[in-house]
Amino acid sequence: MSYPSRALKRASVQLAVKLIASCVVLASGAAHAANLGFLNNTPITYMKQRDLQALNNAAHSALDNKQDGESLDWNNEGAGNSVAINGTITPSDTKKDGDRTCRKLTMVAHAKGQTQTWAPTVCKPEGGKWALLKQ
Repeated sequence: MSYPSRALKRASVQLAVKLIASCVVLASGAAHAANLGFLNNTPITYMKQRDLQALNNAAHSALDNKQDGESLDWNNEGAGNSVAINGTITPSDTKKDGDRTCRKLTMVAHAKGQTQTWAPTVCKPEGGKWALLKQ
């Protein structure tokens, strides 16, 4: 892989990790502020930076390589977290809008007997990077 390709991939991964991490921080902060204690002990609360990186890598792989409805299994094995986290990522509802492709991404995580699901929509312009569609 060429240097520009690696740099582009690294930048893309960093952006996606930041997006997921921002969602985690906002969700946990909002849950605490709103006294939504039922979100405690959900899979996202056990995720560390390297777990988010594993989830992000799997999400990019699913977006780039899976057809609508086809799932990709992922886990945090090797991330250094004592809590085993695994799940699936399934893209769906692919739509082209000009030079932009958008896909719904159903991400499921399992940890300590709990399951959590997220279903963001992500888009990427032709030759660009996947990014969360702000609604």
